[in-house]
Amino acid sequence: MSTKRRDFLVEIGTEELPPKSLPELSRAFTTAVTVGLAAAGLAHGAVAPYAAPRRLALLVPRLAERQADQRITRKGPPVAAAFDASGQPTRAATAFADSCGTTVESLGRVSEPKGDFLHYTGVRPGGATLELLPGIVKAALDGLPIARRMRWGAGTAEFVRPVHWIVMLFGRDVVPCALLDVPAGRHTRGHRFHAPRQINVTAPSRYAALLETRGHVIADFALRRERIRDGVTALAQSLGGEALLDEALLDEVTALVEWPVPVAGRFEERFLSLPPEVVISTVQDHQRYFPLRDAAGKLTPWFVTVANIDSKDPAQVRAGNERVVRPRLADAAFFWDTDRAQPLAARREALGAVTFQAQLGSVLAKTTRVAALAERIAQLTTADPALTRRAAELAKCDLMTAMVGEFPELQGLMGRYYATYDGEPAEVAAAIEEQYRPRYAGDALPGTDAGTALAVADKLDTIVGIFAAGQKPSGTKDPFGLRRAALGVLRILIEKRLELDLLELIGFALERVAADIVSTAATRDKPAKALAPQVAADVFDYVMERLRAYYLEGKGGVTTEMFDAVLARRPTSPLDFDARLRALAEFMALPDAASLAAANKRIANILRKSADALAPRVDPALLQHSAELGLAREIENLREEVETLLAERRYEAALRRLATLRPHVDAFFDGVMVMAEDPAVRANRLALLAALQRLFIECADLSRLPG
Repeated sequence: MSTKRRDFLVEIGTEELPPKSLPELSRAFTTAVTVGLAAAGLAHGAVAPYAAPRRLALLVPRLAERQADQRITRKGPPVAAAFDASGQPTRAATAFADSCGTTVESLGRVSEPKGDFLHYTGVRPGGATLELLPGIVKAALDGLPIARRMRWGAGTAEFVRPVHWIVMLFGRDVVPCALLDVPAGRHTRGHRFHAPRQINVTAPSRYAALLETRGHVIADFALRRERIRDGVTALAQSLGGEALLDEALLDEVTALVEWPVPVAGRFEERFLSLPPEVVISTVQDHQRYFPLRDAAGKLTPWFVTVANIDSKDPAQVRAGNERVVRPRLADAAFFWDTDRAQPLAARREALGAVTFQAQLGSVLAKTTRVAALAERIAQLTTADPALTRRAAELAKCDLMTAMVGEFPELQGLMGRYYATYDGEPAEVAAAIEEQYRPRYAGDALPGTDAGTALAVADKLDTIVGIFAAGQKPSGTKDPFGLRRAALGVLRILIEKRLELDLLELIGFALERVAADIVSTAATRDKPAKALAPQVAADVFDYVMERLRAYYLEGKGGVTTEMFDAVLARRPTSPLDFDARLRALAEFMALPDAASLAAANKRIANILRKSADALAPRVDPALLQHSAELGLAREIENLREEVETLLAERRYEAALRRLATLRPHVDAFFDGVMVMAEDPAVRANRLALLAALQRLFIECADLSRLPG
C-alpha cells in the first residue's frame, strides 16, 4: 500500500550566526535531521539545505505522512509457567498478554529445543509524521556542534544565537510545536533592510523563491556563493584585473551577506610599495575584501567588497569601504618603515623577555636550543651548518617587530623580508619563512636545505619540550599544536627523503631541554635528566602514532596490520620505516604472501610457547626429514643474498627472494613434526624455524599480518 507524501520545511530564524561556523552548522543540521528521519523509517527525497546569516533551514521533499506498520513478534513465558495445574492462566501469562495489548486466548505457542513458549504476533501501526517531526528536529538542534551556547531574555532555551522565529510546515500545515521557546509558524522574514516585514510561506517548495523575490534573501548557501564569485570576477574584469578569490574568504563572505552586491574600491598606489602579502593580509584577512592583480600577476590598487545591501547611492558604500581600509594600510606602511630602522638581529636579545612556556623559559632560550639542533641536522644532511645556525638564530626575531605584532599571520614571512633587507644570505632569509612549513595538511614543504633543517628542529624542540614539561596532549586538547608539528616532521623526513634517526634527534633535543627546564611539583623529585629516557620513549611513541595516521588516512593500500608489522621492528628512521612499509605492501600483493604470513604467525607461536632452549645454530647432522633438509638448504642458499639486500634497505627485493621459500615452508609444516620426542632433534628444528624467522623479521614482523 502506497503512503501519501508531503514536502517538509523547517527554518530556524536567528540573529546573525557566526560566519565561520555557518557552513558546518548547516551540514550538521541537515545530517542530523536526515539521520533522524531514517531512524524513524520515514522515506523522502533528496534533502535541500539552506543557510544564510539569519537562518538555518532545510527542505525535505516527498516526506512520507506515516511510518510503515511494523510486524511485531515477542516470545513470552514457558507454557509450563503460563498455566496452573487446572489449565488457568497464571500471572505470568496475563501480564505478558497485557504488555502485548491482547488476551491470553489470542496468544500463540512456539516450540523450541528448550520447550514450548507463549508467542505473540501483531502489527504496530506506524506513527504519524506530523507527530514525529518536532522530536526529530529538536534532537538535531540539540546535537549541533556549538562551542558555546547562549541564553537570551527571560527564557531558558540555549542556542548559538537568539532565535526570533521558526517555520515548520508539513505540506501546507504548520507542525504544532514550540522549539527553543518559540512556537512554530509559517511566517519567515526577509532582508533586515530591504524586506523587514513577515513573509507568509504557503508551501515548503515555494520557500527559496519567496525569499529571493519578496525577501531579498538568497537562502541557498552554494547558490549565493557562486553568485558572489561570478559578481566579484565580473567586476574585477571590468576594472582590467583578476580577483584573488581565496576559498575560505569566499565562504566567510557568503556567510555574512543575504543579498550580495559587489562594490569596487581603491586605495592609494603608494601602498603598493609594501610587500604584497602585507597588502593582501590587510585587504583580505582584516577587511574581508578581494584584492585584484593585473595580467602580470602584480597587485593593483583596486579591491572588490561585497555589500549586503543594494544601495541607492553605491558611491557612498564605496567611499565608506575605502575610508576603512586606508588607515590600516597607512599603519602597515608605518610599521614597514619603522621595523627596517634596525636590523633583525638587533631584536634577538628582546626575545628573552617573551615567555615560550612557563617551564621551558623564553623564546630566546628556545631559539638557542633550536639553533643547536638545526645545526646538528645540517651536519647530518646536505644543509650548510653555518647558514642553518644563522637562520635559526634569526628565526623568531620578527616576532618583536611592529608588523608581526599587528599581523601575526605574517610571522616568518616578514622575517624573510627584513633579513633580505639587512643583506642576509638568500638561503638564510628563505629559511626564516620556511621554518613554519608545513602549516597544514597539504601545505608546501621547506624548499631550502637550511629551511628544512630549521623546520624539523623547531617542531621537534616544541614536541620534546612540551612532553618534558608534562603537558603532552590529551583528548582533543592540543594547545601547542603538537599533532600538526609531529606530522610536519614526518612529512619532511619522508617526502624529502632525509635519512635521519628520529630517536637520536629526540635525545639530542632532550639534552638541551633538560638544561633549560624549570622544575615543578611534578618533576621536582625527578630531575629532567632523569626523566629523559621515559620522555624520549613517550615522544617517539607519540610521533609513531602520528605516522600511523599519516599512512592510514592518506596513503592507500596500507592496513593497520601492515603498519604494526613494521612498527614491531622499531625502526627509528621514518624514511627507513617508509621503505619497509612500501616493500611490505608490494609483498602482500604476491600470491605467496598470505601463506608465508600464516607460516610466520605459526613459527612465532611455536617459538613463544616452547620451553626448550634453542640450539645455537642448525646442525645438518640432525636434519632427518627431506622437507627439513630442503628448507635448511634453501635458507642457507638465500641467507647471504637476503642479508645483503636488507643491509642495503632493498626490502622489496629481499621479500621477493624470501617469497620463493613458500613451497619449502609448506612442505616442512606438512611433513615434519617440530616438537619431536628426541630433545636434540626438537631443539634443532626450533633453531631452523628461528633462522627462517630471522630472515623475514628483519624487514617486518610478518606474524602480525592476517594469513
